[in-house]
Amino acid sequence: MKHKTVFSCQQCGHQSPKWLGRCPDCAQWNTLVEEALPAAKTKGRAPGPAGRPQRLQEVQAAEEDRIRCGIGEFDRVLGGGVVPGSLTLIGGDPGIGKSTLLLQGVDRLAAAGLALYVTGEESTRQVKLRGERLGACAENLYLLAETSLEAILERVKELNPAFLVIDSIQTVFTAALESAPGSVSQVRECAGRLMQLAKGEGVPTFLVGHVTKDGAIAGPRMLEHMVDTVLYFEGDPGHPYRILRAVKNRFGSTNEIGVFEMQEKGLREVSNPSELFLAERPEGAAGSSVVSSLEGSRPILVELQALVSGSSFGTPRRTAMGIDHNRVSLLVAVLEKKVGLSLLSQDIFVNVAGGVRLDEPAVDLGVLAALASSHLNRPVPPRTLLFGEVGLAGEVRAVSRPELRVKEAARLGFDRCLLPAGNLKSIEPPPAMELVGVRSVEQALDGLLD
Repeated sequence: MKHKTVFSCQQCGHQSPKWLGRCPDCAQWNTLVEEALPAAKTKGRAPGPAGRPQRLQEVQAAEEDRIRCGIGEFDRVLGGGVVPGSLTLIGGDPGIGKSTLLLQGVDRLAAAGLALYVTGEESTRQVKLRGERLGACAENLYLLAETSLEAILERVKELNPAFLVIDSIQTVFTAALESAPGSVSQVRECAGRLMQLAKGEGVPTFLVGHVTKDGAIAGPRMLEHMVDTVLYFEGDPGHPYRILRAVKNRFGSTNEIGVFEMQEKGLREVSNPSELFLAERPEGAAGSSVVSSLEGSRPILVELQALVSGSSFGTPRRTAMGIDHNRVSLLVAVLEKKVGLSLLSQDIFVNVAGGVRLDEPAVDLGVLAALASSHLNRPVPPRTLLFGEVGLAGEVRAVSRPELRVKEAARLGFDRCLLPAGNLKSIEPPPAMELVGVRSVEQALDGLLD
């Protein structure tokens, strides 16, 4: 009997009955691979007792007690701890520390119940060596070097673990499919079976996912829809700091971040990242300003650096690291048009110190101050904080949660803060701190650079 086949895109999961050189969905070339279709069968578990519909009022549900793993920054990003029966996907660049983070976390979770760490890329001896370096010595932590999904499920049935880690989902395969491990169909099928295990048995499961050269998790996009939480582990290779960011979380906020520092003995929590990012800031140097960015419920103070110099080419350069390039171009145009600074013929470089990435518009005022300071060669006062969104008309707009930003600045010793006038009336000034409300970019720069 001839098996039916389909051509699946290895980037996005699009399926076609015939081979195509270019995927019509993601527009990538030479990504369609022929795969055999599995035999039709009924899969899944009943959503309710006996598979019958229930009234919403009849469903018995209780607030699940979260399980804290003991790593405060990890618990913060998860929403307060691990939820029983949750399925969490962690992605990141190679060597960023995904396996290190999970091994440290599951070692502490093993104090609350038996934990099984399944490795498909390393041997148990290699994991043991890394565990000794990290200090992982939990008695209830079991290791399994296996890539067959059926064998993994059999061992899970024998051990009945309270926590499960799969490192990584791209190495796991099922014998029900003929395609190679890591293909779209294998990743989708294996993730679906593991989801049934997590939901049916209430076992919190962590999946490690490879990323493509574009930074997205490899495999079908459906993988991110299937899991409960998607975490990205980010970091600049030139800095020891790592940021754990949630892009999807059914049990908590997606705005929280966790900050870690990579050391010889593993990842160390950074409970006060503002002090860390400002530790080496030069005082009295032109082109430097301090801004406050809100990540979930945590305000973080970081240093923005700008360099404006004459261009020797017909087209001046615009380089931005850690901040959106288009946003910087927009703010340069505002300075040119509304303030009168001649910047269109200048090379402009903007950098966020410490390898942090800022996506919040509240840092606009700090970017403008750093650019003007570098161009005029006048330093911003060292103990002054800036935040505020800037519009195309040159106005400074109010931002959210200004009281948290001001309190964090006062705790770190700042004595002056330039903020939108619309936020001024809702804040009680901290002791020994001057709050200056501004309505326009020109007014802010006049009061800042004199």
